[in-house]
Amino acid sequence: MKILVVDDEKLLVKGIRFNLENEGYQVETAYDGAAAVELARTGAFDLIVLDLMMPVLSGSEACMQIRAFSEVPIIMLTARSEDADKLMGFACGADDYVTKPFNILELKARIRALLRRAGAAQQHSGAILTVGDVSLDTRERVAIRDGKRIDLTAKEYDLIELLMKNPRRVFSRETLMDQVWGYSYAGDYRTVDVHIRRLREKLEPDPAEPVYIITKWGVGYYFQGENRSAI
Repeated sequence: MKILVVDDEKLLVKGIRFNLENEGYQVETAYDGAAAVELARTGAFDLIVLDLMMPVLSGSEACMQIRAFSEVPIIMLTARSEDADKLMGFACGADDYVTKPFNILELKARIRALLRRAGAAQQHSGAILTVGDVSLDTRERVAIRDGKRIDLTAKEYDLIELLMKNPRRVFSRETLMDQVWGYSYAGDYRTVDVHIRRLREKLEPDPAEPVYIITKWGVGYYFQGENRSAI
């Protein structure tokens, strides 16, 4: 597995690289957002660890640029624990975040979880899952609406696939967090809301009046429609 680690704190990068290489990962490093984008464009990485606050190009800007051409899993590092920073990272396309200072064991656990999910996704047989007027290509991990392919981030795809495989079943935010992210955010379930909003922006004809991804007030979310195919 090949991982790109990007942070302007060179000592921190050195420590992360040492620990990941001891786990058997191949690691490349960069120290600003612009270099991260260039490396991500030219290198075949399985995962990127990306700092939020960096020179030349911020982590959020770099993340958005990478998302324009790649769905590689991204873990965002943030020096602050404010909700706004976390939500901004998700809004830019990050799949997970770790708040500094962090225990290297936590970072490695997050990396393993994302890589495990990404690896499992690659084993799909290429089925087309259709619910209502929305389809998922489970091999390419993209959505299809009105004949157009819609690229999704790793977590956006995992979330919509779970909902579409269980149409009309209402999932609480806690359940979605547990099944999609695989661990608890200690009550920070707005992470789910951010991803639901982004999915609506990509899939709904009118995100303000959703017809696919429906809110069950006080309970959670569900996908409306009949499961027509999973071939």
